[in-house]
This record gives sequence, C-alpha cells and structure tokens, in this order.
Amino acid sequence: MLKLLSGTSDNQKFEIIIYWSAEDDRFIAEVPELAGCMADGMTQVEALNNTHVVIQEWIDTAVSLGREVPTQKGKLMYA
Repeated sequence: MLKLLSGTSDNQKFEIIIYWSAEDDRFIAEVPELAGCMADGMTQVEALNNTHVVIQEWIDTAVSLGREVPTQKGKLMYA
C-alpha cells in the first residue's frame, strides 16, 4: 500500500484533478494551473504522489528558464 506524501510544501497547494483513463489503464492527475503538468499511477494515491514530484520539477524548470510560476488558487476557476 502506498502512503500519501506528508507535509504542506507550496507545491501541494495547487489544484489537482484525478480521473481514470481507460485508454492508459491508470489514473491521471492533472494540475490545471500549470500548463502540461500531469502524472499517472495505478492508484489515485500513486498518481497524487507522482504529481507532487512533477509539480516541483515544473516549478524548477520554470524558474531556471526565468518564467513566471502561477500563484496557487487551490480551487477550480471554471466549474
């Protein structure tokens, strides 16, 4: 069984949408506020944990390229 990553780092404040993909046969986790930022996993928890890693990589890349990192809104802008 996988454990959810603990802590409250800033990268855990972004909204994450998790859904099942029949095409990929796994859960997909997307971060709408960070263009193209997504991860997958065989379980929802695995997808969520993988997403936190990808969020940090997305932020690190944006900073190294001198790009702006969006402010976390933590909720859907459009429902």
